[in-house]
Amino acid sequence: MNPAGGIVTIVSGLPRSGTSMMMRMIDAGGIPALTDNVRTADQDNPRGYYEYEPVKRTKEDPSWVDAARGRVVKMVYRLLYDLPARYTYRVVFMRRNLMEVVASQDVMLTRRGREGGELPPDKLVALFTQQLDEFDRWVRAQPNFGLLYVDYNEVVRDPGPAVARLNEFLGGALDTAAMRAVVEPELYRQRRG
Repeated sequence: MNPAGGIVTIVSGLPRSGTSMMMRMIDAGGIPALTDNVRTADQDNPRGYYEYEPVKRTKEDPSWVDAARGRVVKMVYRLLYDLPARYTYRVVFMRRNLMEVVASQDVMLTRRGREGGELPPDKLVALFTQQLDEFDRWVRAQPNFGLLYVDYNEVVRDPGPAVARLNEFLGGALDTAAMRAVVEPELYRQRRG
């Protein structure tokens, strides 16, 4: 039995905030992931990205959303604004220390031979904070959105409490042991005190 039913379950957050890990956890728990494997595993995400390319064009073509009912899909939070209002969404939003997010993004860009943004890390953190606050206000005003914040740093330290909250939020029928088994603390890099 699929615990998601006709609801669209979304894993969201900033890039490099633990969204791929959370996708793997929910998929292992029993809600199948909607992915296309276009972006394959690499040194930055050795277990894969769990992405679905049509998500990036939601504003122009949201037709993929119907196929996402009963599944879990990953979306960068800025794209959630473009989702059609006729569906019900449950959003698992990953939070991570923002200095770690910035450091992880820089490492990934450097590895790919690309330069980071023009903003210094502290300004980037301030910008992310502002954008995330705006998103929080917006999503809480949407009657068709449920929201659960999950702290990446806490999940890596001790997945048990977060898995229990996730299971409750996502209907109570997930395989919590399989979800906990997905967490690999050795993949936690770019740590900040």
